[in-house]
Amino acid sequence: MKCAACGSTALVEGKLGGGDASLTGFQPGDTPWLKRAFAFGNREIVAYACLHCNLLQLTVQFTEDDLQRYQQFEGEQPNVLERINSALEPKDKGTK
Repeated sequence: MKCAACGSTALVEGKLGGGDASLTGFQPGDTPWLKRAFAFGNREIVAYACLHCNLLQLTVQFTEDDLQRYQQFEGEQPNVLERINSALEPKDKGTK
């Protein structure tokens, strides 16, 4: 990994933490409020600090489920009617 500001590879890996020794986590915006309130389902945040320019970069450790769920939105998006029609189609097309 390289520093986004200066291009250096002299990065120190760490974690973001609070004063009470708790770790800060990432939650997707569509997480239900009750899960957010109890920090259930937090994704780990890994921090990288550059020794040359002191930039702090953050990355999120997504789960395999996150990757499958959110990668469905890559590429061209279907229009509203296509989304509605695909939601109404039966899931088991091959078994009639």
